[in-house]
Amino acid sequence: MQDPPAITRRHLLGGSLALLGAAASGCAIPVGLGSSQTRVKYWHFLGASDGIIMNQMVGAFARDNPGVFVEENVLAWGEPYYTKIAMAGAGGRSPDVATFHLARLAGIGAGELLDPINVDLLAEVGLRAADFSPPIWERAHYQGTLYAVPFDAHPMVQYYNTDLCGRAGLLGADGKLQPTTGADQLLEQLRKAKEVLGGKPPLVFDALGLGTVGPWRVWYSLYPQSGGTLLSEDGGQVTIDDQKALEALRFMRRLGEEGLCDPTTDYGASVAKFTNSEAAFLWNGDWEVTGLKERKTPFSMTRFPSVFGSGAAQADCHVFVLPHQRDRDPEVERATYQFIAYLVKNSADWAVAGHVPSYLPALQEPDYLALQPQSEYRSVITDVALDPQVWYTGSASRLWIEFGGAFSPVISGERTPEEGLANAKAALSRLMSAPNPFPAEER
Repeated sequence: MQDPPAITRRHLLGGSLALLGAAASGCAIPVGLGSSQTRVKYWHFLGASDGIIMNQMVGAFARDNPGVFVEENVLAWGEPYYTKIAMAGAGGRSPDVATFHLARLAGIGAGELLDPINVDLLAEVGLRAADFSPPIWERAHYQGTLYAVPFDAHPMVQYYNTDLCGRAGLLGADGKLQPTTGADQLLEQLRKAKEVLGGKPPLVFDALGLGTVGPWRVWYSLYPQSGGTLLSEDGGQVTIDDQKALEALRFMRRLGEEGLCDPTTDYGASVAKFTNSEAAFLWNGDWEVTGLKERKTPFSMTRFPSVFGSGAAQADCHVFVLPHQRDRDPEVERATYQFIAYLVKNSADWAVAGHVPSYLPALQEPDYLALQPQSEYRSVITDVALDPQVWYTGSASRLWIEFGGAFSPVISGERTPEEGLANAKAALSRLMSAPNPFPAEER
């Protein structure tokens, strides 16, 4: 296998993403071979365009650090990945570093299946707490100990079709979508877009389907905007504010009732409709940017709308963790931190895939600010609505699926907001009483 080409943002944006499929295919990619090199084993689940970018970043690290060989292994996304991490950690035969979803930190066994971050080594490679988004850095700690090094946030954002929104008079003199504040302004914006579309729903998101999580992600963007929370800090008490929760659900119901969103679209259909200019707005994570550019959809992006106060948006984060090892080789450990620091400090390159660097200096780099539309929603990095620190939250988690299933019929009108909230709270109670699949005595 040939070494990946040199990474530059211009190279990536120029269409080179199609050149490298190895990272998405699941093979281990040797980055410089030689017995004198220090070998760092790296696991991640990144596929498609972001996996290709990660592969290129690993290759760039190898060229700049010829004394280190990074063994990159790409595993299946979702539950299988975390199961493999847990099994490897339990056996003490883990990779040296792994990409993780921050919301999974509490459930996977921090302190048992994951090893703490060595803050002294982190300082040696030039990473400081003050350089990271405060809410993300705080969440990277579990029970007061740092277990993860933040890499990015991938929040809910608003994609908008520039042609359709221009025809609807929704763009400012700068060609960008005029921001809205509150429910009334957003509804009016959607109504104007609906007129341009001949009465078709102007907004799409993942609203329906087996295992749908879109309704959860929309609700957990709206509900925290008014200060709503899900659980107490220790995860032992439900803290849902019924009034605020229902306010968000009633707004979601109104979108379906007025034909302002399509309640029948699953994930794939929502992206396809927006891609084909059959909808003016798409609410989704920030990772669809590369595909939309490749398909030449006329679009841009901005933060998720502020409807109920703050600009909060549901988000998870990619972080780097150290799966448990019985004995870490000091030389490999230092090389591992060197590798992590390289990726974090070059996270503006990673932002090509759409994610927002959690390393604050990267957000000020001229090359990052020139990324369009990726830099348009960067300010959300301090307004992310993160999952509670309990084992059943996070990407591909049971909580997302249960809440998505409870709220999807609310949007379509098959269930009242009150019924949807009751079903969600019942599911939450079941999850709270269920045993952690990785109990301490089995770790």
